[in-house]
Amino acid sequence: MNRFKTSKFKNTTPKIAKKDGWINNVRAGSFSCQGNHIKASAKLVAFNTEQAGGGMLGLSSVKPGSDGGWTVTQISCHSDLVTDMDFSPFDECLLATCSGDETVKLWRLCDPELQQPSAPELTLCPGQGRLELVLFHPTSSGLLAVGNAKSPLIWDTSRQDTPLAVLEQHGDQLQSMCWKQDGSLLASSCKDKMLRVFDPRAQLTPVQSAKSLQNNKDSRILWAKDDLLLTTGFDMMRSREVRLWDSRKLSSSVSSASLGTSSGMVIPLFDDDTGLLILAGMGDTVVDCFEVSASEPFLSQVSHCLTDTSTRGVAMVPKVALDVMSCEVMRVLQLTDSCIVPISYQVPRKHSGQEFHDDIYPNTVGTTPAMSAEEWWKGGNKQVEKVSLHPDKQPKQKAPPAKQMPAKKELASGGSKEDPTRGCSTSSSPLSSPSSSAVPSRSPSSTSGLSSGFLHSPSPSQSAKAIQSMMGPTSKFRHIQGAVMHRDTHITNLRGLNLTTPGECDGFCVNRQRVAVPLAISGGQIGIFERSQPGRLPETALSTIQNSVNVVDLSWDPFDTHRLAVAGDDAKIRVWQVPEGGLKETLTEPEVILQGHTEKIYSIKFHPLASGLLVSSSYDLTVRLWNLESGEQVKLLSGHQEQVFGMAWSPDGKLLATVCKDGKVRIYDPRKSTAPVQEGPGPEGQRGARVVWVCEGKYLLVSGFDSRSERVLYLYSADSLSSGAVASTSIDISPSTLIPFYDPDTSVVILTAKGDTRVHIYEMFPEEPYFIECSSFNSPEPHKGLAFLPKTECNVRDVEIAVGLLLTKTTIEPVAFRVPRVKKEFFQDDVYTDTAVCWEPALTASAWLSGSNGQHKKISLKPKDMIPVSEAPKEAPVRKYLPSSVYLEEKTDEQKKEELLSAMVAKLGNMDDPLPQASFEGVDEDEWARYLAQIIVMGAQVVGRAFARALQQEFAASQAAAKARSSAGQHSAAASSITGMGLQEAQQILNVSTLSPEEIQKNYEHLFKVNDKTVGGSFYLQSKVVRAKERLDEELSIQTQQEKKQSQQNTET
Repeated sequence: MNRFKTSKFKNTTPKIAKKDGWINNVRAGSFSCQGNHIKASAKLVAFNTEQAGGGMLGLSSVKPGSDGGWTVTQISCHSDLVTDMDFSPFDECLLATCSGDETVKLWRLCDPELQQPSAPELTLCPGQGRLELVLFHPTSSGLLAVGNAKSPLIWDTSRQDTPLAVLEQHGDQLQSMCWKQDGSLLASSCKDKMLRVFDPRAQLTPVQSAKSLQNNKDSRILWAKDDLLLTTGFDMMRSREVRLWDSRKLSSSVSSASLGTSSGMVIPLFDDDTGLLILAGMGDTVVDCFEVSASEPFLSQVSHCLTDTSTRGVAMVPKVALDVMSCEVMRVLQLTDSCIVPISYQVPRKHSGQEFHDDIYPNTVGTTPAMSAEEWWKGGNKQVEKVSLHPDKQPKQKAPPAKQMPAKKELASGGSKEDPTRGCSTSSSPLSSPSSSAVPSRSPSSTSGLSSGFLHSPSPSQSAKAIQSMMGPTSKFRHIQGAVMHRDTHITNLRGLNLTTPGECDGFCVNRQRVAVPLAISGGQIGIFERSQPGRLPETALSTIQNSVNVVDLSWDPFDTHRLAVAGDDAKIRVWQVPEGGLKETLTEPEVILQGHTEKIYSIKFHPLASGLLVSSSYDLTVRLWNLESGEQVKLLSGHQEQVFGMAWSPDGKLLATVCKDGKVRIYDPRKSTAPVQEGPGPEGQRGARVVWVCEGKYLLVSGFDSRSERVLYLYSADSLSSGAVASTSIDISPSTLIPFYDPDTSVVILTAKGDTRVHIYEMFPEEPYFIECSSFNSPEPHKGLAFLPKTECNVRDVEIAVGLLLTKTTIEPVAFRVPRVKKEFFQDDVYTDTAVCWEPALTASAWLSGSNGQHKKISLKPKDMIPVSEAPKEAPVRKYLPSSVYLEEKTDEQKKEELLSAMVAKLGNMDDPLPQASFEGVDEDEWARYLAQIIVMGAQVVGRAFARALQQEFAASQAAAKARSSAGQHSAAASSITGMGLQEAQQILNVSTLSPEEIQKNYEHLFKVNDKTVGGSFYLQSKVVRAKERLDEELSIQTQQEKKQSQQNTET
C-alpha cells in the first residue's frame, strides 16, 4: 500500500457477535505467564482457566452445535499453571501445552461433547526449569520451539530424548518468540531489551541482535510482511507502543505508533494474507486494527472496536473457518472473565452473501505439512502448498488419523512433576443466552476473573429456582464492588512465607492493630506486622515469635489485640502476649501452654462472647474447651469418627457446630452434654469443609465438596440437622476449600480459598431463594488467604460493608468491599444497622461455664456530621412522560396531517447522511450519478404517492362522516356530536360489521389490551378504542329505545 493507492481493506469493519453468539460458561482470570491465554484451530478453542491452580484448560468449539449452543468442557493438563499452548497448523485437534511443572505435552483432543483424553500422547521433559512458551513450526510436522526462562529450544517430537538445538541463553527473561512464515528463522524478544533473530540450523547464536526495546516490561514479537518484524511493548515513558523493524537491521525501527498509557501488555495478531494487524491490551475494552505495509505508510489504523468487557486474552481463527461469503476476512476471539466473544472483521461489498470476492481472498496456507522435522533440520526449505478459500474448491474434510504421535512417554531428562492420577471431567452446557448459569439468580453483572473453570449446566430445578429468585427478593448488594486499597496501605517485601499450613488453617490472622503470618523458617516462627506501619519491610531479619514447632493454626483473642493463640503439631497450644507497639525482639517464652490433646491439633477458635475461652480440635478425634484464665481444660466433647474439618460458635455463644470427614454435621451444647445434641448428613466429598452460622443463628452454612469434587454451599436448618440441607448451590471445581466470612449486619457471606484469585459473594436469606449471588472480586494473582477486620474499620462515607486483608506471596493488601450508591453524602442507614461491639467481652469464661449468657451491646456507625439517607430531603420528581390528558385529547385534522407528513419524512431518512454505497469500492462517477438520480426519483415518487394516499383517505373519511350525519336520525347525530366520532368510524375501529353487543365487547377487550403502552401501544390509540366503544354502546341504546317506542305504538294501534 502507498499513499496514492487505495487499500481494499481500509473499510474493514469489526462486528461483535450478539450475546447469543458468545461462548459462555467460561471463567478466566489474570495469569502470570507469557502466553496469549487462548488459542484456536479451525475446529476447537482452548483457553486458560484458574482451575486447579491453572493446570486445567477450557475447551470449546469454534462453531456452535446443532442446537445453536456451545459445549464447554475442561481437561486436566498439568500439575502447575499452563503457561502457553498452540494448535498444530496441520492438525486441528492436536494441541501442545507447556507449564510451570517443566513439561511439554501434546494432546489429541476431540469434540467438546465427547470425553477428552485423560493422558497426553507425548510428554517432553527438558528439565530446564519452568517453561513459558511453545510454538509449532509453520511448515514442518512434529517440530516445536519451546521457551524456558532464558533460552529457546528446538524439539523434534519423533526424537524425544534431547532437543535438536538449545539456542544461546538470553540475558534475562525470554518474553516472546515467533517463527518466520517460511520457517527459516526464529525471532525473540527479551526482558534485557534485546531483539534476536536465530537461524537454528546454521548456528546457535543469533544472526541478528540489537538492544532495540526501550523498556524491560513485557513485550511481544511477530513476523509481519516480507522481512519486517513487529513488536509491542512500552517506551521509556511507560506508554504502550507498536514498532516495525527491518530484521536485517535491528538498530532502529522503521515505523512506530503510540497506543496510550496502560499497564496491560498489548497482544498482537497478524494476518499475512490481508496485512491486517490486531492489537488488544490485557485488561482493556478496546481492540484496534491496523494495516501493515512494506512501504510508507507502514502502519495505518483501520478500526477502533469498543468491547463490552475487558480482555484476558485474544486469538485468531484460521482462515479456513471464516465465512467467506459474508466477506469475513478475519475473526478474533476475545477471552473475558466469563465468556469468549467472537469479533468478525468484514469488508463491505455490494453482493456480500451472494458472491465470492476473490480479490480479498488470495490463496492461503493449507493444512498439509511441506516436510518432516528431519527434512527441515537437514536444510529443507519447502513451503506449504496454498489453497483457495472458494467454497466450491474446499477439500472434503478427512477424519484425523487415530494416532499420529507415539504413545505417552515419560522422559528421564528432567523428570515429570505431573500427578499420574489426574484425569479430566466434562461440563456440557448448550447455551441460549449469555446469562445462563448453574446457580439460582446468578448475577448478570458479575465482574471478573475467576478461580474456577466453568459454570455447570442448569438443571430444570435450578432453572425454576432462577425464575423464582427473579420474581422474589432482590439484593441491595448485588453490585458490590471489591477494590484493593492504595499501595500506601500495603505491607510489602514479605519473605519466607509459610505456604504449607494445613487446610483447616486460614493461612494467617488479623485484628484491628496487627497481622500474624506463619513463616517458613525453622522453629515455627511467626511474623507480627503492625497495621499502623505499612510500607516496605526491611531486608534485615525481623523480630518474630519463635513457636518452637511448626504452626498448625493461629488466632487472635477477639478481646485482647495483644494475645495470640498458636496451635502446634506437638499437640500443644501456646498463648503469646505481643508487647505494646509490636515486636522489638524475638519472643521465645509463651504466656501459657495448654496441654491435653494426644495428637496433632487441627484448628482453634475463641469464644465470641466470653473472654479467655478457647476451643480446639485434634487428630485424637476430640474437641476440647480451655479456660485461659486458669490454663486448664474444662470440657471434652466426643462423637467424631473422623477428622474435624471445621468448627463455629453460634452468635449467642451457646452452641458449637462442627463438620467432620465422616460426612456428618453436628451441634454441641458444651455446658449440657459432651455428646452432640443434633447430628445430620454433611457434604459427600471428603476433601475438606468449613461451617459458619448465618441468618441470626437459624441456619448453618457449610462449604464443602460433593461426590464429583465440585465445591458446593449447603444450607442447614439449625433446628433440624437430621433432615439434611434445605438448599445448596454449586460454585465450581477446585481443590481448595472455600473459607466463609459472614457479616451478620448485612447477611452477606464472602468466600474464597487459598490459591484462588476469585472471591465469591452471596447474600443469604432465611427463605427461598436462600442464596443470591452478588458481583465477585478478583485479585490479580492467586492469594494465600483473606481475613476480615471488625465492622468499625469500614469507611461508611464510601459505603464499605467489609474490609479484609489479602495475603499474597510478598504483600499484605487491604481490600474494601463497597456498595455503589448515588447519594454518598448521606449515611446509608438501610445498609448500616447497629453493629455489635465484638471487641468487648459480654462475660467471663467462668461466668459462661457456670451457665450465664450474655450478648454484645450495639453501636451505630453513623458519623455525627452525616444525615441518614432515610431523612434526606425529598427531591421533586421529574416527570418522564407527558400527562395522560395529552395522549387522550382529540386531535384536529391539521394535527393528523402534520403527523402523517412527519412520519413520511422520517421514513425517508436524513438525506445528509452518507449512503451505504460510500463504503463500496470500484464505482465510478457516472455510476454514482445514476444512483443519485434513481434515489431522487424514487424519493419523489414515495412522497407523492404517500401524500396522495393520505389526502384520499382524509377525503373519504370526510365523505363518510357527512353521509353518516345525513342518513342518521337525530339521536344518532347527537351521539356522534357528543362523542366526537361517527358510527361508521367506530365500527371500523372496533372491526365490527353488525351491532352485536357480544362482538363489540370481545373486540374492545382485545384491542384495548394489545394497544397498552407496556406492550408498545399508546394512550392515544387506547383512547380511540374507548371512544369507539362508547359510541357503539350509545347507538345500541338508541336502537333499543326506538324499538321500545315502535312496540308501544304498535300496541296502541
